[in-house]
Amino acid sequence: QVQLVESGGGLVQNGGSLRLSCVASGSIFSINVMGWYRQPPGKKRELVASINNGGSTNYADSVKGRFTISRDNDKNTVYLQMNSLKPEDTAAYYCNKQVASTPIPAIYLAVWGQGTLVTVSS
Repeated sequence: QVQLVESGGGLVQNGGSLRLSCVASGSIFSINVMGWYRQPPGKKRELVASINNGGSTNYADSVKGRFTISRDNDKNTVYLQMNSLKPEDTAAYYCNKQVASTPIPAIYLAVWGQGTLVTVSS
């Protein structure tokens, strides 16, 4: 069993900053891609940013230049630094990690966190 726990969400004013964290615990051999998704009220969940175990990153166009994803492999943790926040960034933010619990076979399964709410006031 692998669990993800997110933290760092909250209420912030337009133009403000927040830093989200997501820690993985449990039976972990290796973590490949780590990512952040968000789901605004009444809308579908969308990818915000991802980072692979080589450090390559990918961002949604709407957050490029404002958000930065990073990871600490020793701590099984992924971060999302969010700057210049806008009201349209308001959403529930979910952490996702591709986790292998054993080396042989190294089967990576997607694990989701419970979500953390980010609200940006105008």
